[in-house]
Amino acid sequence: IGAPLDSRCNFSNFVVGKPNELAFAAARRVAEAGVTPFNPLFLYGGVGLGKTHLMHAIAWHIKTTQPEKRVIYLSAEIFMNQFVGAMRYKDMMAFKEQFRSVDVLMIDDVQFFSGKDSTQEEFFHTFNALVDQNRQVVISADKSPNDLEGMEERIKSRLGWGLVADIHP
Repeated sequence: IGAPLDSRCNFSNFVVGKPNELAFAAARRVAEAGVTPFNPLFLYGGVGLGKTHLMHAIAWHIKTTQPEKRVIYLSAEIFMNQFVGAMRYKDMMAFKEQFRSVDVLMIDDVQFFSGKDSTQEEFFHTFNALVDQNRQVVISADKSPNDLEGMEERIKSRLGWGLVADIHP
């Protein structure tokens, strides 16, 4: 159900500098922690600055060091398409079980949910279910949670609950 991971996107291949050191350290902490250190980890910044690279690195590290953990990495568009498919085929229970039973849920480019009310509603409940179970959520976007236009206020609020780390050029 998730997107394929790029094996080149790991921690050792990530170039760390002042503009991204907090995001890098936070991503390492999430990947190496036995328990959820902060929830969610929200990474944001412009195109090509390393958000997706760090998300892949987290997923690779967890899959390598803790293979028993179920990790899903996917784009917001894939999440939405899976949701729409579940609604169309009247299979919402399977959709909910699929996403709410993982150990780590990683959604890239969450700004894609802007203006998509039913997708935001399902994401909101999935997010709450995972956080309530102390499961890790990692999100990326092109803007900070407060600056995401077309997103419900309650979602923006929850996205800022954990650690928000920006990446600059």
